Amino acid sequence: MYTYSEFCGFKRADFKFEDRDALIVFPEKPEPQGRWMMKMEYFGAFPALEAELLRRGWHLCWLRNVNRWGTDIDSDAKARFADFIADEFGLERKFTCVGMSCGGICSVNFAARHPEYAALLYLDAPVMNLLSCPMGFGVGDALGENGSGWQEIVDAYGFDLPTLLTWRGHPIDKIPVLAEHRIPVALVYGDSDPVVPYVENGIVLEKYYKEHGLPLFCEGKAGCGHHPHGLEDNTKLADFIEQQTKA
Repeated sequence: MYTYSEFCGFKRADFKFEDRDALIVFPEKPEPQGRWMMKMEYFGAFPALEAELLRRGWHLCWLRNVNRWGTDIDSDAKARFADFIADEFGLERKFTCVGMSCGGICSVNFAARHPEYAALLYLDAPVMNLLSCPMGFGVGDALGENGSGWQEIVDAYGFDLPTLLTWRGHPIDKIPVLAEHRIPVALVYGDSDPVVPYVENGIVLEKYYKEHGLPLFCEGKAGCGHHPHGLEDNTKLADFIEQQTKA
């Protein structure tokens, strides 16, 4: 059963998928290739790029996560959801991941686990190093008050601190998998982000992709913190995404 409303002026349908909240937003004139994007976390936050791609004929989807830390249970559900979206609405099976902040760890972990579904990763101030965010062991601030960020990681992964300190399953550790499959990446960040410092997170991906000649769009925002996400003008970013996801 679908419940209809609007999102950014476009038709939105909410429904349940495997007992999770889910939705799809329809463009006015669907582009012929059947391309679509999934907001990996924080649906509705800073939607300028999603609105731009909707205007260009893309569909937008979302599936509720169990947590915001990119665990396997959510990655696997998203792969099954992509199969449903492709079969139910006649769209491509591959999709573009829109990952802002913790949506970044959701995106990279998904793409590393299910690369056959990842057409492109748009990562905006992405969490790629749990020691940096939420823990704040480097130059940035710990996430949450009274250890709440650490408690989220305990709840999501079951870690104790020694395990986290020696763990090699961060998104930065999975970059070679993205590279092996030549998954295009678009990176946007603020150079003064105290929550997810770029120098401990996204820059590792930027350097690797540049060193290996992989498809990359990268734009930093001088003096910008963690918010706002996105760019004032999304034209070049949307052009890159469309160019890199053409059949």
